Amino acid sequence: MFHIRRMACLTSRSECCVSVWKGFVAAAATVAVCATTLVAQDNGPAARFLAVDVHPSLPSISPEARAGFKGDRYTLRDMTMSAMIAAAYSMRASDVNGGPNWLDWNRYDVIAKLPPGTTPNTVRPMMEAMLRERFSLVAHKGSKPMPAFALTVWKGKSKLKAGDPAAPSECKSVQQPPSDGPQLYVEVSCVNESMDRIVQDLRSMAGAYVTEPVVDQTGLKGVWNFDIKWSPRNQLVQEGADGISFFDALEKQLGLHLEAATAPLPVIIVDSVNEKPTPNAADIEKVLPPLPPGEFEVAVIKPGKPDEQENGSISGDQMKLQGLTLDQLIRAVWRLPDDGPMLNGGPDWIRKDKWGMIAKAAKAAGDPELDEDDLFVMVQKLLEDRFKLAVHTEDKTMDAYNLVAVSPKMKKADPGERTRCFQGTLPGAKDPRQEHPELNKLRTCEGMTMAQFASTIQGQQPGYVKTPVIDKTGLEGAYDFTLSFTGAGKLKNPVAKAEGDAAADPGGGMSFFDAVQRELGLKLQPVRRPVSVLVIDHAEKPTEN
Repeated sequence: MFHIRRMACLTSRSECCVSVWKGFVAAAATVAVCATTLVAQDNGPAARFLAVDVHPSLPSISPEARAGFKGDRYTLRDMTMSAMIAAAYSMRASDVNGGPNWLDWNRYDVIAKLPPGTTPNTVRPMMEAMLRERFSLVAHKGSKPMPAFALTVWKGKSKLKAGDPAAPSECKSVQQPPSDGPQLYVEVSCVNESMDRIVQDLRSMAGAYVTEPVVDQTGLKGVWNFDIKWSPRNQLVQEGADGISFFDALEKQLGLHLEAATAPLPVIIVDSVNEKPTPNAADIEKVLPPLPPGEFEVAVIKPGKPDEQENGSISGDQMKLQGLTLDQLIRAVWRLPDDGPMLNGGPDWIRKDKWGMIAKAAKAAGDPELDEDDLFVMVQKLLEDRFKLAVHTEDKTMDAYNLVAVSPKMKKADPGERTRCFQGTLPGAKDPRQEHPELNKLRTCEGMTMAQFASTIQGQQPGYVKTPVIDKTGLEGAYDFTLSFTGAGKLKNPVAKAEGDAAADPGGGMSFFDAVQRELGLKLQPVRRPVSVLVIDHAEKPTEN
């Protein structure tokens, strides 16, 4: 899928790093760990939102938490309760402890009317007050041994170069020459960094490797300069002898070593919270009426070159796209999988011809910022106007999967355990990817019912599964399990059958289908059944600019 960026998060030090992908804005659901000011101080009457509309989020194949300011409103969409608590207390969602098992599963939309002068810092106590009043949240701050990485000097000798304590510190990514293939390396150059700063930056630099906070145990004082280059985790196997993991790069290039550990870290402990919020005010639609839909003032669409690379950017009120087919655009703005049968019909050219687009939004000074939801609707309308696009939804019988039990091997979850799935290992568990990088995907689930697991498969594994999965295991209750497998695009043997009898991958990989059967004792069984799809009734090549 094409990516559009408004700002880079690689070395960002902002507490809320906002990334833009799939063409549009998606707010990060994690917030930087803060060792101080975890809870809003009681210095008088707490600031509050003027009005709040709270309701459950609509179902989504792959929900993505997003948040941001929109004029006099603060909007949160597809947010879990743990993510909202984390935002209110300047924590990571993983540092929200305790509470009921749905804290990481249920998702909510919140639209809040802001008092004049509200800033990202002053909105936090308003979030806290909203959670107390609407969800009866009771929580307190604490400290708890948590998963971490310990940073030490490798073999007693650092390769860092002394910096200038009087000069400003800075980290920046080093741009590589353009390439037709995937990015081979990530390279970062930093100057005048203290060890306190370095341990904070390591995770933002290499989040696919450094999945937990870093604790400094180097004993190094002063400020330092360094350059580091490593292979993206998902490219490590393909690069073979030329590849280098972030851990190896630290040791060989900087003389530093990262090792999994535990450390006392600040946490928020949830004592109690309600799953169902209190009702919205009776006049909420008058106080918070829907904002008028945005529209593009000018849009220029031109044919692209067949070999043109997918790209895009958003800057202020202008959006630029290039190298995209109409099929890709439709899938993005109707929130469909990147490929597969969830989009039907249309002439052949919609999947072949590439287009470039420059569009400027009609936005006056002081108007709300455009967000993902605005842009989806605006691009839909633009496609309907310029490509004469007409679509409808209907059920079509097609290939799909049922999740069935063969010889279940999963552990029963504790009744009060939180329902969650995440990339990586459990605290203290060894990461198999370090010894077997060909198994580049590692997904850990806790407190997960089979119906919940089945509902996540299409969104989490779009390279393998193109249609919704239905639970037919007959298994009751919730389970804990881990899946270690190879991403669909990384298998050297492209054949991966759901029946679990795919030929061994010559690179040592394992398909998602095989992992489900071998590691969980379950099976993705092919079936034919009706699936709701988007059907293209009509499309024409775009009208004149």
